Amino acid sequence: MKLAQIITIILFNIFFSSALAEQVPIPAAPSIGAKAYILKDVDSGEVISEHHADAQIEPASITKIMTAYVVFEELATGRLSLDETAEISVKAWRNPGVSGWIKGSRMFAEVESKVSIADLLRGLIVQSGNDAAIALAEHVAGSEDAFVKLMNDAADSLGLQNTHYKNTTGWPVSGHYTSARDVALLSQALITNFPEMYGLYSEKSFTYNNISQSNRNRLLWKDESVDGIKTGHTRSAGYCLAASAQRGGMRLIAVVMGASSADRRIKYSQSLLNYGFRFYETHQLFVAGESLKTIRIWQGVEEQLGVGISKDMYVTIPRGQYNSLKPVLNIRKTVNAPVTEGDSIGSVEIFLDQKLIQQRSLHALNSIDRGNVFQRIIDKVIYLLQ
Repeated sequence: MKLAQIITIILFNIFFSSALAEQVPIPAAPSIGAKAYILKDVDSGEVISEHHADAQIEPASITKIMTAYVVFEELATGRLSLDETAEISVKAWRNPGVSGWIKGSRMFAEVESKVSIADLLRGLIVQSGNDAAIALAEHVAGSEDAFVKLMNDAADSLGLQNTHYKNTTGWPVSGHYTSARDVALLSQALITNFPEMYGLYSEKSFTYNNISQSNRNRLLWKDESVDGIKTGHTRSAGYCLAASAQRGGMRLIAVVMGASSADRRIKYSQSLLNYGFRFYETHQLFVAGESLKTIRIWQGVEEQLGVGISKDMYVTIPRGQYNSLKPVLNIRKTVNAPVTEGDSIGSVEIFLDQKLIQQRSLHALNSIDRGNVFQRIIDKVIYLLQ
C-alpha cells in the first residue's frame, strides 16, 4: 500500500472517530414517579433535568440540611466550637410536636445531659435525630423559634424562593415547605461553602449512648461515588432524598421529593445521577482573577488593563460537544481612567451551537488612576487620530 493511501486512511479514521465522539446521542431523562425532582451540576449550576422543581412541598427531615447549614455558619464565624457542649432540654428529649409527642428519629440523648456540638451534628446528620436538631437550635439561638428565624434568613440570603421553615426537624406543620430546586440550591451552597463539614454526610453510622444507628441514605452503600446528603419521610411528604455524587471531578446533585417508598427514592436518585454522569460533562472554562484579555485604557497612568471574571466559570454540556463551545467577549468600546478593581467592563458569553448557555460579567482586575494633564492630552490626540 502506498504511503499516500496509508496517510489518507489514518486521517479518515481520526476524523471519523472525532465526529462520532462529538455526536453522542442524548436520550430523554429517566421517568421519575415522584412529586418533584431536579438534577443539577454543582460547579456550573446547570440544571440537567427537572420536574415540578418549584412546587412547594413538605420537606420532612430534608429540613435538617438547613438546620446544619446554620450551625456550620456559626462554626465558621467562630461563634460556636465543636468541642463545646449543649444541655439537652426536656423539649429536645421529648421532641414536642403540634400535638402529642413526636415518635420520629432521634439520637437518644438523655434529658439534662451535656452533649458536644460535634456529637449533636452527627446525631443530626447521620442519625437524623430530632432531639439533636432541637438541642442545637436551643444552644445556638436560645430557642427553636429564634433559630428558625435564622433558617429563614439564610434561605432568603441564598435565594430560596419557595421555602419557609416553621421548625428545625421537618415535622409536618402548616406553612413549612420547600421545593426541589431550593433543596438543590441549599445543598450546592452547603457543599461549596463548608467542604470540611460536608464530610459528615458520608459517615455510614454513628454510635451514641451505646446505641448505633446507620445513615438512612442507603445510596452510600449502593454507589461509592455518593457522599451525601439527606433523606426525609413523613406520611404526608412521602419519601424524599437529596443525593450528591462525584465522578471524575464532576459533582451532581439529585433531589427527589415525594416518592412512594424508600426503595423508589433510591432507585430514582440513582437513575438521575447515572443519567447525568453518562450523558453530560462539566468543564472549567475560566479561572477567577485570570486575565482573559488585555485592553487599552485611555487617559490613565497606565495604558493596559487586564479584564477577567470574579468567580470560576464552568459549563455543563452534552458529552462530546466541547469543541462546539464558542466564547465571545463583549467589552466596552472605550474605557477611560480612573478604573477601580472590580469595575464592570463588559461580559463574556458562551455559545454552544449558536445557543447562549452561559453569561458572566467581565471586571477590571486592577485599579488605574487618572493620568496627569500631559498624559491625558496625548491620549486624546491618539484616540482622535485612530
